[in-house]
Amino acid sequence: MTSAAIVENNNLSNNNNSHHDDNLGDERGEKYLRELTKTFTGIDKPLKNARKCETLTDLIGELRKTFDSDHVNIEYVNHLMLSYQSNPAEWRKFAKFDRYRYTRNLVDAGNGKYNLMILCWNEGHASAIHDHADSHCFMKMLKGQLMETRFAWPKDATVNEANGADIGKGQTGDEEIEYNGDELEELSRSTLETNGVCYINDTLGLHRVENPSHTDVAVSLHLYCPPFDTCSIFNKANGKRTKCKVTFWSKFGKREPMGR
Repeated sequence: MTSAAIVENNNLSNNNNSHHDDNLGDERGEKYLRELTKTFTGIDKPLKNARKCETLTDLIGELRKTFDSDHVNIEYVNHLMLSYQSNPAEWRKFAKFDRYRYTRNLVDAGNGKYNLMILCWNEGHASAIHDHADSHCFMKMLKGQLMETRFAWPKDATVNEANGADIGKGQTGDEEIEYNGDELEELSRSTLETNGVCYINDTLGLHRVENPSHTDVAVSLHLYCPPFDTCSIFNKANGKRTKCKVTFWSKFGKREPMGR
């Protein structure tokens, strides 16, 4: 074997090892984040003497730096969401509305470690009651207000499969399936005002989010980490749990084809 071939093989080996190490790092980071959902409950105020994000671009840049670590400081992530102050001129290009349902619009995919998105709510629009697939959920109001209702997990949390269930399209897929269970227990209700931030994970319960206004739209900024493409939705009357796809109305300001 020539020296050039040996060098090439060594480079291939090093590249493979590098990719393997990156995958291991991603797995460790994801496991660490999921473990934090068992103990983290969120913070109400920005951290003292910590960097503040003046613009949406600053927020995205600082989030990317923070998530470079295998051991993400989730309290600092919460701080960053609190520190950013809404500026419509920065996020308007991502805010895509639909007449019939709320929309999920991807702003930054976070190199696979988180999803940052803008949700747009016309008057009276609401989500289904849902979980967060063992991930962290931060929700910040950019415009208007949203009401969050939290629920306890049902006694029977068995997952049901339903063709076509999609939280991004408001499709539950279980309208004609009979299910005998107890009504979900409501834990709390709160209203999130502009620049306010709330936090939830599966240890804290389930929730439904809705725009209570009949005259004003609402816009919210959400961060999910680790990101997920399926979650569970729940029937309030009987607690039935259904596996559900998670899709985007748009990505990076451009409309997604239907079904993605």
